Amino acid sequence: MLTAMFLAALVLITVHSQETEETITYTQCTDGYEWDPVRQRCKDIDECEIVPDACKGGMKCVNHYGGYLCLPRTAQIIVNEREEAAAESTSGRNNVIRRTPADPHRAPPNPTHQIQCAAGYEQSDHNVCQDIDECATGTHNCRADQVCVNLRGSFSCQCPPGYQKRGDQCVDIDECTLPPYCHHRCVNTPGSYYCQCNAGFQLASNNHTCVDINECDANNPCAQQCYNILGSFICQCNPGFELSSDRINCEDTDECRTSSYICQYQCVNEPGKFSCVCPEGYQVVGGRTCHDINECETTNECREDEICWNYHGGFRCYPRNPCQEPYVLTSENRCVCPVSNAVCRELPYSVVYKYMSIRSDRTVPSDIFQIQATTIYPNTINTFRIKSGNENGEFYLRQTSAVSAMLVLVKSLSGPREHIVDLEMLTVNTLNYRTSSVLRLTIIVGPYAF
Repeated sequence: MLTAMFLAALVLITVHSQETEETITYTQCTDGYEWDPVRQRCKDIDECEIVPDACKGGMKCVNHYGGYLCLPRTAQIIVNEREEAAAESTSGRNNVIRRTPADPHRAPPNPTHQIQCAAGYEQSDHNVCQDIDECATGTHNCRADQVCVNLRGSFSCQCPPGYQKRGDQCVDIDECTLPPYCHHRCVNTPGSYYCQCNAGFQLASNNHTCVDINECDANNPCAQQCYNILGSFICQCNPGFELSSDRINCEDTDECRTSSYICQYQCVNEPGKFSCVCPEGYQVVGGRTCHDINECETTNECREDEICWNYHGGFRCYPRNPCQEPYVLTSENRCVCPVSNAVCRELPYSVVYKYMSIRSDRTVPSDIFQIQATTIYPNTINTFRIKSGNENGEFYLRQTSAVSAMLVLVKSLSGPREHIVDLEMLTVNTLNYRTSSVLRLTIIVGPYAF
């Protein structure tokens, strides 16, 4: 098989024109050799270097004259230098074709002998051995799942990219089990693979690296505020709103339901906020607290013969002269029964009218009003009592000194309500002198505890 590959032809052709004898020379080497312009002869081609995967199955490639050998790796090779020189010297032949002016149409001699070509080669029209492309002619025996690769004097059945040989079969290479090609996830496919990214990431232009998606810039999914984070995003709501269960939309926060103490009186929820309102007679102070409006200063609707008395949540008009017969007005709110009038002997000497306001549901016990003698007589004893207006026992009068006493609220009162309590001071001396005076206290209980 190899001896035929050692034969090469070097053709020198000389052409003479009719006018002058002009020689044209050209060269041609057989397959397995190439022309060496320095040494001016055909030299052997090292197929072991230029043919990829020249030998299979663990065999080693050994270059030889005009071809190569596939031998076991343990084989020993002895090269005969004389044969090598002979092979190179016989790798080419010189043929000179001469045409003379006397016979210009004489055809060049055509060699009549047939050359013997090695397996995988065939004789060409120029009577040289040339490689047979088994892949092009279809004379290979590669499987349908293999790729035919032509070699010098032979061919090779290889697996397509993404496949590897296992016996006679081409099986898929699972690139996902090899060192990581993908940043996040690798998906194997027949003969190839592709990369996938986790949610919130996308493939970069190299189709391997995963880069973060800025959802807030690409397509803001949040109803109000969007903040990008690595691989995801978070939504936040404006003040007065809270995230819904889908973590994207915002719902109004009903601040009025979060606490019953957010407003002193009543809370009114609004989109994104709330407001506090107060009942009639009050105004909002500081956004949440209800403060009493002094109608006596703002819209005094009392007559000239009346005085305006402001209380928590409203006002009342009382007569400027509260005295009733037989009492006469001696000073503001003070009525005296004249001693010259016989009827006055059985009545308190004086009646003083006072007004006060307290909040509803006031904490008890609570000191609310102090009564004190305005005139002190020598050698007298003063005693104090609640003369009327305490039928339900809401009050208690505690004497604090010889001339004063404190009215104590012992039961909580709910408004709006008006109580008139008569507090009496009885004065006696050793000479059986006896007199009394009354303080008529009007207590107005406001409608609310503020």
